[in-house]
Amino acid sequence: MKNIQAVTFFDLDGTLLDHKSQITPEITHAIQALKNNNILPLIATGRTVVEIEHIMKASGIDSAIVMNGQFIQVEGKKIYSDEFTYEECLKMYEQVKSLGHELSFYNDQQIWCSGHNDIVTNAYAFIHSQPPVIDHSTLKDKTVNMMLVLSEDGDEHYLKNFPEMTFYRNGPYSIDTVRKGVSKGTGVQNLFKTLDLPNVPTFAFGDGINDLALFEACDNKIAMGNARKELKERSSFITKKNTEGGIVHALKHFDLI
Repeated sequence: MKNIQAVTFFDLDGTLLDHKSQITPEITHAIQALKNNNILPLIATGRTVVEIEHIMKASGIDSAIVMNGQFIQVEGKKIYSDEFTYEECLKMYEQVKSLGHELSFYNDQQIWCSGHNDIVTNAYAFIHSQPPVIDHSTLKDKTVNMMLVLSEDGDEHYLKNFPEMTFYRNGPYSIDTVRKGVSKGTGVQNLFKTLDLPNVPTFAFGDGINDLALFEACDNKIAMGNARKELKERSSFITKKNTEGGIVHALKHFDLI
């Protein structure tokens, strides 16, 4: 890690991935070029490791801040993990079910959910994935880093009843749920603290609301052409859309490749 010249952080959907949520050959080549230039690439996502293993393999990126900062791995090794208590999970489960919603539980190895319905199906189809398995067994012996509320509404209810948590609505059917104050931005901070990385330039690439904290934590903030207005207003540079070679365009703009 002593030879690292810069660190890049890439959101996935709408950023590093194409319209089919896949890695293009151009991205794979760009990531290899970054590595050749001693630049450390990381994925920064709300998803967990098991969901993105195919993306990591296709892109050549083996380091990631996942579950919105709750878990970090570098070169395939865990370096940080923030976990919910059994009591926190149970309280959330009871509230979710009382509203007629469903709940998914995440760690770096597994995803499971409380039940299936149309909203669950739509939520995972939205990211080109299948609904996780239903598991009603006890949570007492399980590690939970993140929870996902499957709903089209209820945002205000959860914000009011769970002030100890942070909620990121990541699409029309689901809400990422993490510990209060945890974000992709704190993930960046914990990465540098844990690895004692040198003081090098950082570059954040994103398109959605949960990338705002990532932008705040990085020196250079690159909004995709398809990014939310809030990100574009806080960006250092607005690149092309993710479907128009935006990542490669920005990397070349900053002379990273």
